[in-house]
Amino acid sequence: MDFFHGQEALTIIQWILRAIVSYFFLLFAAKIMGQRAISQLRLLDFLIALIIGNILAHPLSDEQLGLKGPLITTAILVLLYIFCVFLSLKWGKLRSFFENSPFPLIENGKIVYKSLAKARISIDFLLSELRKEKIEDIQKVALALWEPDGTISIFLNPQYEAVTPADLELVTKTFSFPRTIIKEGKIDFSELTRIGKDEEWLKNRIKTAYSEEVYDILLATIDNNDTVKIFLYK
Repeated sequence: MDFFHGQEALTIIQWILRAIVSYFFLLFAAKIMGQRAISQLRLLDFLIALIIGNILAHPLSDEQLGLKGPLITTAILVLLYIFCVFLSLKWGKLRSFFENSPFPLIENGKIVYKSLAKARISIDFLLSELRKEKIEDIQKVALALWEPDGTISIFLNPQYEAVTPADLELVTKTFSFPRTIIKEGKIDFSELTRIGKDEEWLKNRIKTAYSEEVYDILLATIDNNDTVKIFLYK
């Protein structure tokens, strides 16, 4: 365990062990912090990512610095992060400090210029986001909100919204999401159990409909009507 402590020089094996320990420790820390810290870099998430990165980077590049101290410090910071997230969920004032309320960038087809300055974005950036949503005319936008995670939520005026079956009072089929039951030649047994099927049923269905073996299938899905679709390796 000498690689934990600062030394005049480290062997190659000790450098490797430091990297491995740090990697799995960060992986464990990210798992504890949850998906939010990965997908949404808000103020609290940004701070914790920045601090942890700096703490663990130094002992991975300087042999005179020990690894034990940074790991303990990182563990404390992760616990503080979880504690602050929990408090922000329970205490509205703290939540408003960490996460600003959304504010309008566009209202009734007009750009709110002061909001652009508040969000620290340019008109070019706003237009770029509109183009990504296939919106060529600002006047079609009823409301565009700047969200706390740095994204823009856009709502069109009703006359520019796409027509839906509900608007035409059409009868539609119930929603059906296909489930993946085979991926890269391997059966997903947990998914089969969820839909009340077994391996024998699946193989018989594939043999009857497609005359293929499981290991030849890249992807297979099944819908609510027990219709199996397969995609073979090319």
